[in-house]
Amino acid sequence: MLTQAPKGTKDIFGAEMQIWHDIEGKMREICSNFGIEEIRTPIFEHTELFLRGVGDTTDIVQKEMYTFNDKGNRSITLRPESTAGVARAYIEHGMHNNAQPTKLYYIAPTFRYEKMQAGRQRQFHQFGIEMFGSYSPALDAEVISVAAQLIEKLGIESIQLKINSLGCPECRAKYNKLLREFIGDNLDNLCKECKDRYERNPLRVLDCKEEGCKKIIENAPEILDCLCDECKDHFETLKAILDEMGIKYVVDPQIVRGLDYYTRTVFEFVTTTIGAQGTVCGGGRYDNLIEEVGGPKTGAVGFGLGIERLILTLKAQNGEIEYKPERDIYIGSIGKKGFVKSQAVTLALRKAGIVAECDTVGRSVKAQMKYANKIGAKYSLILGDDEVDNDSISLKNMETGEVEALKLSELEAKMKEIFK
Repeated sequence: MLTQAPKGTKDIFGAEMQIWHDIEGKMREICSNFGIEEIRTPIFEHTELFLRGVGDTTDIVQKEMYTFNDKGNRSITLRPESTAGVARAYIEHGMHNNAQPTKLYYIAPTFRYEKMQAGRQRQFHQFGIEMFGSYSPALDAEVISVAAQLIEKLGIESIQLKINSLGCPECRAKYNKLLREFIGDNLDNLCKECKDRYERNPLRVLDCKEEGCKKIIENAPEILDCLCDECKDHFETLKAILDEMGIKYVVDPQIVRGLDYYTRTVFEFVTTTIGAQGTVCGGGRYDNLIEEVGGPKTGAVGFGLGIERLILTLKAQNGEIEYKPERDIYIGSIGKKGFVKSQAVTLALRKAGIVAECDTVGRSVKAQMKYANKIGAKYSLILGDDEVDNDSISLKNMETGEVEALKLSELEAKMKEIFK
C-alpha cells in the first residue's frame, strides 16, 4: 500500500504533464482575453456551504462528498465542486461592491467519492468560470463562448453543445407538479433516492442514472413547455446571441444538470468519443445561489470542465501523447577540472535563460553523449582540462553534426544568439 496511490487518484508526470501545461496555458490565455481573473479558494469548506449551495437532494451531497469532523469538531468537506466556494468568496470579500460583472476562473483539484469510469476519478481537476452581477442572457452566451473557444483552440472534434432552460422558481414549481402527476403510479418503481427526490425536488429524477428510473421518465413532459414569458424571452435571446456568434447548438430538454442551484440556462458540451458518460463541460445560470448562501440577490452563470475528461477526449481523437524532452545544450565533461567547470557553465547558461544540462551522475563521455541524445539536446560540447585551460571549445549541432570552434567565454553570447 505504501507504493500504490489510493484508488481513484493518479500521478501526473512526463508526457502527461506536458499536455497539462499546454491545456492550462490555453485556459489562462483565453481567460486573459476575456478579462477573467483567477481565484484560488481553500481545498475544504464548511460542510453547510455545500448542503445549502449544491443541494441536499443531489448525488454529490447524498453519496459523493468527503466529509469529516476536524479537531474542533467542525464538519468539514473537501470541495466536491468549486462554484459554492467561489460564491462564498464573492460574498465574504464584498466583491458585489465592485464594478460588475465580476468574472473569475479557477483550476482546482476536486474530490468526489464515486464509481470509477473513463476519465472520472475521486481526485480530479476542474477548470471553471464564474461570472456574477448580471441577469442578462448576454452573460450566459459569454460564458458558453469561453468554453467554445477553448474547445476550438484545442482542436477537439465530434463535440456538440446542448442547451436547455430550467426556468425560474415559478416555472419549476409548475413543472414539478406536472412531473409528479406524470410519475404517478410509477412512484413505487423509482429507486430509493428518486422516491425521496419525488417529494423534495422531482426535477432531480430526470438526472438519475438508474435504468429503471430512466425508463419511467423517458416520455416525461418537457420543462420548456412550462416557461413563463420572461424565461422564454431569456432563452430565445440566448439562442439569438449564440446564432450571431456562430456557436452551433441543439436544444435538449433532457439537460437538467446535477446540482440544485441552476436556474434558467443550463448547457453541456458532449462528445461521443469517450463512451456513454461523454459530458466534457457543463454549466448554467444560478441566480439564487449567492442569496442562498448569505449574500445579496445576484445574477450569476458559470461552467465546470473536468481536465482529465478533456485529456481523455484529446487522446481518443489524437492517440497517446508522445514524450519529447528537449534541451538547448548539453555540457559534457572529462576529468575533475572539466566536471567542476561544467557545473558552473551550466548554471550560468540557465541564469541567462538557456535550457542547459550537464552530467551529475559520473557517466563516461560515450554515455554522456547518449544521454544528450535522449534528452533532445540541440547542441553539445565536452569540457576537459585543455578546454578549460585554453578557453576553447567545440560546439556541436546535434541535428546536423556541424562543429564550430569558439571560446568558452563566448558560449553564453553564442547561445543567446541562437535561441533569442
